[in-house]
Amino acid sequence: MNRRAAIGVTLGVSVLFAFFFIYPALSVVGEAFRKPDGGFTLAFVGEVFRNPVYVEGLWNALLLGVTSTFVTLLIAFPLALISHRYDFFGRRILGALILVPLVLPPFVGAIGVTHILSVTGSLNALLIEMGLMDPAHRIDWLAEGRFWGIVLMNALHLYPILYMNIVASLANLDPAMEQAAENLGCPPMRRLFRVTLPLAMPGIFAGSSIVFIWSFTELGVPLVFNYSRVAPVQVFHGIKDLGGNPAPYALVAVILIISALVFGLTKFLFGRSTSGAQPRPKGRDAEVKLRGLNSLGCTMLFAGVFAIASIPHAGVVMLALSEDWYDSVAPIEWTLRHFAEALGDPLVVPSIENSLIYSGFATLIAVIVGLAIAWVVVRSDIRGRNLLDALVMLPLAVPGLVLAFGYLALSQEGKPLHFLVGVGGSPALLLIIAYAVRRLPYVVRAAVAGLQQSNPAMEEAARSLGAGSWRTLRRISIPLIGANVAAGAILAFAFAMLEVSDSLILAQQAQHYPITKAIYTLLSTLGNGHELAAALGVWAMVFLGIAIVGATAVGGKKGGLFKF
Repeated sequence: MNRRAAIGVTLGVSVLFAFFFIYPALSVVGEAFRKPDGGFTLAFVGEVFRNPVYVEGLWNALLLGVTSTFVTLLIAFPLALISHRYDFFGRRILGALILVPLVLPPFVGAIGVTHILSVTGSLNALLIEMGLMDPAHRIDWLAEGRFWGIVLMNALHLYPILYMNIVASLANLDPAMEQAAENLGCPPMRRLFRVTLPLAMPGIFAGSSIVFIWSFTELGVPLVFNYSRVAPVQVFHGIKDLGGNPAPYALVAVILIISALVFGLTKFLFGRSTSGAQPRPKGRDAEVKLRGLNSLGCTMLFAGVFAIASIPHAGVVMLALSEDWYDSVAPIEWTLRHFAEALGDPLVVPSIENSLIYSGFATLIAVIVGLAIAWVVVRSDIRGRNLLDALVMLPLAVPGLVLAFGYLALSQEGKPLHFLVGVGGSPALLLIIAYAVRRLPYVVRAAVAGLQQSNPAMEEAARSLGAGSWRTLRRISIPLIGANVAAGAILAFAFAMLEVSDSLILAQQAQHYPITKAIYTLLSTLGNGHELAAALGVWAMVFLGIAIVGATAVGGKKGGLFKF
């Protein structure tokens, strides 16, 4: 790649990232430490730790993050280890089904779960039918266990992320190290804790840090479960008094600092740990073929996890199809009218159109910028390209709540980003940029994988025959990595369509709502609001499922699609 062009791309992307990512994030931190007269102060952050309500919210958020990560690890690690070591009946199909929770945003799944766990929900009805509960003394599972309900929703949604990280980490281990320990008489459990686990720790902690940050800053599920004493919900409610109350800024600053410390500590402790993590030598596969009961046991374990993880999906689908679902295990009457009514609701169709516009333009930006970044990272030799690669991965470490709050604060009247607010207060440009920045890593990683797997000799041959850089890119390079770019773009578009934090915070007027804000608003509608929200959630679930399958089919076979 032309050195001057590579430097230009690096500088351009760095400036854009500084203005649209680093500046909004740091501005929130700045406001938390700035007096009204412009001086420095610790009073606002100190007030957060002196206010028992905010302390409780931070503590609950930390507990949710830590507990959700631990439960997610309990689910993901055994599955990844079994998938790595053994070949059993249905492993390929079940390994794909394990990723099903990714097709449903957790706060949408919470809609179905609330109906299952309510006082007159399915679980109590089932227990009463089995004679295990007195109808006069029902348990309100949500009131008694909202915390654990949120933990379960987080774990069931996020374990595929940790599963994929652990599987990738185990796949890169040299089996000779485990075999050497076995030859020296090391028993299986000791070998697991003394050899396998330490070598796989970088992948485990990389995935765990993402799960922790996601759970620590999760906004949608606590809102649906009405769990208000948690920091992200307190920030969301604090938006109403953004101009005169510094507490939301201080809360967001504390959330960002904690997230950055966790991510930074993980990178420091495990980012350079490569001992034993070399590509697996060919012909030395330690995979064991299972038969009989052993094979059936592994199959049942994977199928069981899939069945449990599908409960929120089933709850949403049944609620969307229910005409009468009260105090019964399943709906008493079924109907399809909620799907038609959802599409006829004045909120729904405009929200779908808005999401298509916001996500479409965001994906286009992410593809153009992502291709340029990937080209610099893989095809250039300039200094700083690895730093650029790390820079564009930062959105995975910074909570969406922080970035959305930063955009909202900086787009107020008289603020630097106010020019992004359109006519009538439209947040279209804000959401497009927020979606593009948050989903850029998907495109970059997919494009980098494609360029690493394509032969640069073909591009060199085109240039030696007189083709210019642009013609070579258009006629040779992009067709070679088209599948990878398409896969990354599909994922970026799909997850932008169902983004929660940016949508709930930045879209304030009904005519500008994207899909997720429309779902949240329908939940508070009297009558059949929950059923309409569930129906819209099913449409979203089907859409995201098709997108993930398409992305995997188009680019997944070439690898690197999910390796962040």
